[in-house]
Amino acid sequence: MQAVWAQIDGLGKIVTTNVAYTLRLFQMFYTSIRATFFDQAQGLRTVFAVLSAQIYFTGWQAMPLITVLALASGGVVILQSSSNLTLFGGAQMIGNLLVVIVVRELAPLLTALVVVARSGTAVASEVGNMRANREIEALESMGINPLSYIVFPRILGGVISVVCLATYFVLISLLGGFMLTKLIHDMPFNFYVDALTRAVAPEDIWLFLLKNSFSGMIIFVVSCYQGLSVKRSPTEVPIVTTQAVVKSIIYVIVFNLSVTTLFYLHELSRIGVI
Repeated sequence: MQAVWAQIDGLGKIVTTNVAYTLRLFQMFYTSIRATFFDQAQGLRTVFAVLSAQIYFTGWQAMPLITVLALASGGVVILQSSSNLTLFGGAQMIGNLLVVIVVRELAPLLTALVVVARSGTAVASEVGNMRANREIEALESMGINPLSYIVFPRILGGVISVVCLATYFVLISLLGGFMLTKLIHDMPFNFYVDALTRAVAPEDIWLFLLKNSFSGMIIFVVSCYQGLSVKRSPTEVPIVTTQAVVKSIIYVIVFNLSVTTLFYLHELSRIGVI
C-alpha cells in the first residue's frame, strides 16, 4: 500500500512540475508579445531582420529534407492505399484515406519533428550561448528587451515556417508521391485529383492550420525558454539543448494527440455514435 501511495505522490509531483513549466512558457510568450509592441527600443526593422533570418533558416533551408520525406511517405501511402482499396473494390475512398493520413496526421507530425531536429536545437544552443557569453546582459544594458529582440521573432518565424513547410509537405506528398506511384501502379490522374478535391473539407483545413501553428509555437517557445535558462557556464548549453528537444517532442505529440482525439470525438458525437 505504501508503494502505491509513493507512486501516486511521484505522479502528482510530475504533473505539478509540468503544469508549472507550461505556465512559465505561456508567461514568456505573453511577455515577449508585450515587449515587442510596447517596448520597441530596437525598432521593428531590426525585429523584421531577425524574423526574416529565422524564416530563411527554418523554412527555406529545410525544404530539401522535407521534399525527400514527403516523396517517400507520399509514395508509400498512395501505393499501399490504392492497391488495397482497388483489391477490395473501394478505390473511390482513396481521397478520404489520403486526407486522413497525410493532411491530418502525417504532415503536421513529420514537419514538427524535422523542425525540432534542425531549428529547435539551433535556437536553444544559440540563445544558450548568448546567455553564457553575456550578450543578453549587453542588450539589456542598451535598453533592448531580449524577449522582443530574441524570443518573439524566432517564435513568429518558426510558426510561419512550420505552416509553410507542412503545406509544402502535403503538396509534394500528394502530387509527387502520385508521380512516383504512377511508375508502378496505373491510376488515372483525373480520378486521383477528383477523389482528393471531394475528400477535403473545411474542418480539415482548420485542423491542419491549428496543429501546425501551435506546433511551431510550442517548438520555439520551449527552445527559447531552455536557452534562456542557461546561467553562466557554456557547458550548460548541450544540456538545455537536449532538454529542449525532449520537451518539444513530448509537447508536440501530446498536443497533436489531444487535438486528434477531440476532433474525432466531436465527429462521432455529430453523427450520433456517442
